[in-house]
Amino acid sequence: MAEDSPSETISPRPLNQLVQANSATRALNVVGDRWTLMILYLAFQRVRRFDDFQARIGLARSLLTDRLKRLQAAGVMVRTPYAERPNWFEYRLTEMGRDLYSVALAIIGWEKRWFYDPANPGHRLRHSCGAEFTPVLACGHCGEVLTVRNVIVEPGPGAGYEPSAPPRAQRRSIVPSEGLNKGNPMLDRAFQVLGDRWTSHVIASAFAGRRRFGDFQEALAIAPNILTDRLGRLVELGILQRELYQTRPERWEYRLTDEGKDLHPLIIELNRWGDRWLATEAGPPTLMRHRTCGAVLEPRMTCDQCGGPADLTTVRPPA
Repeated sequence: MAEDSPSETISPRPLNQLVQANSATRALNVVGDRWTLMILYLAFQRVRRFDDFQARIGLARSLLTDRLKRLQAAGVMVRTPYAERPNWFEYRLTEMGRDLYSVALAIIGWEKRWFYDPANPGHRLRHSCGAEFTPVLACGHCGEVLTVRNVIVEPGPGAGYEPSAPPRAQRRSIVPSEGLNKGNPMLDRAFQVLGDRWTSHVIASAFAGRRRFGDFQEALAIAPNILTDRLGRLVELGILQRELYQTRPERWEYRLTDEGKDLHPLIIELNRWGDRWLATEAGPPTLMRHRTCGAVLEPRMTCDQCGGPADLTTVRPPA
């Protein structure tokens, strides 16, 4: 699933239209499209060179160049020389980029729980404890696994409104979809769900409690035709379910399914990353609290087998 295609009609909107400040939304403005997620997935496997990214993804060079430039501009990657005459460059993750690893693990954990494929190396990661494991998100204070029900969201010091992100110029890859990722299994189901800017934003907005078309539209400053398409797509993918709440005239709500609710760790990690790297001087827009122990949430990605931290130093590829 690529980003919005050039055939979509994007309704004009006022410049600097205000939307509710949200750290997960800010994070998705940086990483919330299919190609960026693919690049980051490979970068965590220590892929660094342009031709290697291009060969592993099968992406048009112009589109790959565009995404790498965006990641550099955001501070997630840095371009460094590794040879002279001719000059050759590598793309390395910065500290800001490496801090996205827990977001990647949240995506892997969700896909493994719902669409396990033993042939996919991303589903067979090993922890330093020696076990093949599934990443789970836990409270950093008491260690309990986090769920939708045991996390409380409160307004933070940075709560309020901010200008919506500017629309992007949309371009399709010239590579046929069947040619992408050939011989290199990635997180295809997760990329179907998350690899589109607006689809990701709709999911984040659903976790903020929005259910009705008008509420999504107001919160996201999204054109009605694009919102209709993305809601329909998420229903088809099983992330949202459509429920009638009024008859005459018919009106519908869009509620998260169990599969959709299980994306909660991802939203928490996007929010944490956005709070750390993208917050304004006012501070984070929301505060999360763990209902069980009462502490302000400090989420920690862990191994479901031993409970130890899961990070770049403790996670290994499959044997």
